[in-house]
Order: sequence, then structure tokens, then C-alpha cells
Amino acid sequence: MAELHFFTGTMDSGKSTLALQTNHNHAARGRVGRIFTTHDRAGEATLSSRLGLTHEALEVADGFDFWTYVVQSLTQGGRIDYLICDEAQFYSAAQIEQLAKIVDELQIDVFAFGILTDFRSQLFPGSARLVELADRMNVLQVEALCWCGKRATHNARTEDGVMVVEGDQVMVGDVEAAGEAPAHVAYEVLCRQHHRRGLTAARAKAVSLAPEPLPFG
Repeated sequence: MAELHFFTGTMDSGKSTLALQTNHNHAARGRVGRIFTTHDRAGEATLSSRLGLTHEALEVADGFDFWTYVVQSLTQGGRIDYLICDEAQFYSAAQIEQLAKIVDELQIDVFAFGILTDFRSQLFPGSARLVELADRMNVLQVEALCWCGKRATHNARTEDGVMVVEGDQVMVGDVEAAGEAPAHVAYEVLCRQHHRRGLTAARAKAVSLAPEPLPFG
């Protein structure tokens, strides 16, 4: 029986790498799939991982209909055994429902990959619907780490190195590399404590370099 799988974790936990590996494993067994993504850091119609791996993909626009695409492909003689759906947090609830229908009615496996919550610690609509509908939900075991060394559980958005909690839910950025100047818009993974405090790695470093206050006023 086909199933709807949802693989989730914070940023930098290897979701896109796993999506590429999943596609490789199934293709190596002679199965035929389709890869979908949206808002990938590498640009349109590309699935990329931070390890440098890439694969061409179909871009999921706001009005894209998975059910119509798959049915038309099958009607025209195409073969589809599975779907790889990366950045699934950005899909609409309706698109997630289309994926569930594909699993149930067409017996095609769907492997969806995405983060649960945005930079405000609120569920993405696509991820929320996946939690509600998925046959299997898998939390990735590769743990991303906060700058303090604790397990990172929250995604933070920074602008010029400062954490922000307002703005559009969808804004493309990337995890900053150590030793580089802060990007204008970037993302960072933090533990809950430091996300609550808005204490990013850059801010923590700045505070640690600040002179100690004198013991008298």
C-alpha cells in the first residue's frame, strides 16, 4: 500500500540531502519518480542540499495542482511510482490534500520533506496539514545545534545579524556560514531558550566581547 511520508526537522538537519538520497534509492531499484520543490536556495526548479548536491526538479507555484499533473502524466502514458516533495512547508493545505489523494486513489508513494515552524515558532500551513494527514511522520535524527551547543529546536530569521520576529512568513535565505559577515537576510537554528531571548550567535559574540561593567556607578 502506498503511503504519505513526512520527514521533518529544523533547518540544517539534512532534509534535502535525505530527499536526494531517497530518490536515488528508489530510482536504483527501477522505480520512476518526480521531484518537486519550491523556494529552494539554489533557485527555481532545483533541489539542493547544503552539502553541494543538486537535482533538477519541478517548481511548485502557488496554483500548482499535484492531482491534475499526475493524472495527466499517467493518461499520456507516463509512469510515476513515487513523488519527492521538498520544501513542503511552503505548499498550501490544498496541495497537501492533493498529495494525500494521490496516495489513496492512485497508490503512488509520496515522500514530503520540510520544517514544521517558521521564524516566529508558528506552524507552516503545509506542515500543519502534513502532520494531520501523513501516514508516517519521521523526525530527522541528525540534530542541528544552537551556537551554545544545545540541540537546536527553533528556526530564527536574522536581518543584518539581528533576529527579527515580524515580516512575511516566506522569505528565502540560508544558514550563515561561520566566519562570514552577516547576510542581510539569513536564518539560524537556535535552542528554545536563546530563540525566546533573541540571542543569536552574532549577538552572543558581541555581548561576550563587550567590556565588563565597573562595580560602581
